[in-house]
Amino acid sequence: MTFNIDILTEEVAHDVSRWRQHIHANPDLSFQEKATADYIAAELASFGPLELRRLTPNSVVAELRGKHPGPVWALRADIDALPLKEESGETFSSCKPGVMHACGHDAHSAMLMGAAKVLCHFQDQLKGSVRFIFQHAEEVPPGGAQELVNLGVLENVEYIFGLHVMPDKPTQTLSLKEGVFSASSDNFDIVITGKGGHGSMPHLCVDPIVIGAEIVSALQQIVARKLDPLHAPVLTIATFQSGESYNVIPNSARLAGTLRTHNQQVRELVPQLMQQVIAGIVAAHGASFEIEWQSGYAVGNNHPQACEIARNVIQQHFPEQTLQTVTTPLFGSEDFSSYQQHVPGCFIFVGCRNPEKGAVWNVHNPHFLLDEDAMKVGVKTHLSLISPLIVS
Repeated sequence: MTFNIDILTEEVAHDVSRWRQHIHANPDLSFQEKATADYIAAELASFGPLELRRLTPNSVVAELRGKHPGPVWALRADIDALPLKEESGETFSSCKPGVMHACGHDAHSAMLMGAAKVLCHFQDQLKGSVRFIFQHAEEVPPGGAQELVNLGVLENVEYIFGLHVMPDKPTQTLSLKEGVFSASSDNFDIVITGKGGHGSMPHLCVDPIVIGAEIVSALQQIVARKLDPLHAPVLTIATFQSGESYNVIPNSARLAGTLRTHNQQVRELVPQLMQQVIAGIVAAHGASFEIEWQSGYAVGNNHPQACEIARNVIQQHFPEQTLQTVTTPLFGSEDFSSYQQHVPGCFIFVGCRNPEKGAVWNVHNPHFLLDEDAMKVGVKTHLSLISPLIVS
C-alpha cells in the first residue's frame, strides 16, 4: 500500500469531523474525562491492531507495533474541556451547561484518532512503534501529562510530538518555534493579616487593604528593576479580596496571581524576591503575611533534533509556504513540557483562523470555533511526523 498522505488524510476526514463534533458536544472538565476517554477507546478498538491501555480512567494510551524493528515515537493529544458557557453558535454545541471545548482539545483528539486509523493500515510497513497518548487534564495543574509520565507512559519513547490549534494563524499554516516556545506557570496566594476596626478610626487599625495596595505596586518593581529586561517575566495580581462593609476596616486581605517566565532561573528567583519585598512592607506597617505557591507547568522547550525531524517532514509533504518559523515564545503555558523534561519533543501550532467561517475568536473564549479544514492539516502533520518510520 502506498503511503500517500494527502489521499489518506482525505479518506479519514469525515470520521475526524464526526469524532470531533461528538467530543465537542459532550465535553468533560479536567480530571473528569472518563466518558470522553471511554468514547475514544471504543473508537480506537474498532481500528483493529491497536493495543489499548488505561493508565488512568480518564486517559487512553494506544500502541501500534510495527512489523519491523525500530524506535518508539509518541504522538499526544489533550482531551479536556473548560468551565465556560458556550456561545459559539455551532450546531453541535455543548450539551453540558457551563462546560465547553474552547481550546480545541476536541479537535486535537479527533486529529490524532484520524492519524491512528490511517496508520493501522500500515502496520506491516511500520518500523518500531507509534504510541498515541490521549491525555487528560491539560488545563489544570499539576496536569495530566505529569501523571502519565509518573505512570511510565514515556517508557522507551525516543521522540514525542504534539499539536495545538492556533486561532491567530490562518488555516493551512503550521508554526514552529525551536527552543523555548511557552512559559512556565506558577500561581500564588498571599494573605495579609492586619488589625481591623471602625473606618472612622484608622489610627487604631492596621489596614490590610492599604498594605495590599502597596504590595501590588511594589511587586511590579521586581519585574522592572530587579531582573534582566531580556528575561523579564509576567507577574500578575489577578485577585484582591478584602472587606464587606463601607465603614469597617477588615482584618485581612487576600491577593492571588500568577508568574509566567521563559527562564528557569528567573522562575526560581522571583519567589525569593517576592518574599523579601512583602516581608519588608508588612513589617513596616506592623502586619504579618503568608504566601503559598502552587507549582504549575515547566517552560516548554522544543528539542533541536525533534524540531529538525518536524521541519524536514513538513517541508517534504506540505507546500513551501505552509511552515512559519516563530521567533518569539508564548507566555501561555502547556503541560506538554512535562514530557519534554524527559524525552526530546516538539510542539507545533496548527492555524485554524478563517474569517469567512467566523473562526476568529481566541482560545478560552465562549465564542471560540475553528475552521474544521484545519483538522486535515493536523492529521496530515501527524502522518508526516511518522513517515520516517514507514517502509516504502
